[in-house]
Amino acid sequence: MSSPRPFNVLGVQQIAIGGLDKHRLRHFWVDIMGLRYGHSYSSEKENVDEDICETGVGAFTVEVDLMQPLDPEKRPKVHEPALNHIGLWIDDLATAVSWLEGEGVRFTPGGIRKGAAGYDVCFIHPKGNDAAPIGSEGVLVELVQAPAEVRQAFETIASAS
Repeated sequence: MSSPRPFNVLGVQQIAIGGLDKHRLRHFWVDIMGLRYGHSYSSEKENVDEDICETGVGAFTVEVDLMQPLDPEKRPKVHEPALNHIGLWIDDLATAVSWLEGEGVRFTPGGIRKGAAGYDVCFIHPKGNDAAPIGSEGVLVELVQAPAEVRQAFETIASAS
């Protein structure tokens, strides 16, 4: 790495799990494991019908997104792999993306945009290529702009330790 990182990963924002039947996923994660159901989200462009569930409290809430494809034959195939992606809270998303691009990190098409939960997001590609040789080594990673209350909560915890 060429310079100190000008951003921080604050914590886990979400874990996205895919399957062909989100009702079965929801039965396990909500009915059996006790996660809270939050709301549903659907996007033809992203080929996804998902239930957004939660665990934790306040700024330390972690989403568990239960995703099924609208059409299993179309891309993206949100059910393959079953652990679709992880999301990380970032304190300054625009700065992070700019710096990571300068380090040779490959992003998926689409740039920074609004995600299903309403936060600005972008994705690091699982594999590098000739133009951007650094990928996330097989796991799709979502970078999520942390809102003020999340940044403050993490700062409070950090200053107390």
